[in-house]
Amino acid sequence: MQATAAAGERETLEAFLDFYRDVLVHKVRGVGDRDARRRLLPSLTTLAGLVKHLTVVERDWFHRMVGGGPEATADGEGGTSWALAETDTVESLLAEYDRACARSREIAAGYALDDVFAHPSAPQVSLRWIYIHMIEETARHTGHADIVRELTDGETGVLG
Repeated sequence: MQATAAAGERETLEAFLDFYRDVLVHKVRGVGDRDARRRLLPSLTTLAGLVKHLTVVERDWFHRMVGGGPEATADGEGGTSWALAETDTVESLLAEYDRACARSREIAAGYALDDVFAHPSAPQVSLRWIYIHMIEETARHTGHADIVRELTDGETGVLG
């Protein structure tokens, strides 16, 4: 993680979010397409599905809510953010996730932590709140990826 314990608030929030983004990529990289799609749980939680879902989450929170872009969509079966299209591969999903995260960083850089944005179920939320939510969401699903990866091929550990 790039931020030190004495880093400022924003640098710390950005570093924690980027850390969990990187761990997710590490958990999925190197897994074949078939294994990444394999359902080991009753839900749609697969390694590929986790990447797809978190890509949609990045777009929804940063691109749409903060940046005012179009609503995030999923093109997988059933239109959910977890479902995969036949054309989705590990590499294509990771590349799309990388692009979404890079765009999220660009958008967020234009705002202060106290700037507020409309939210569908709350009057408004600050960029600070969005960072904390995204850290929580990304960390939770990265934990899921950790478990699914271990069930897939026994691979454990955080980063290379």
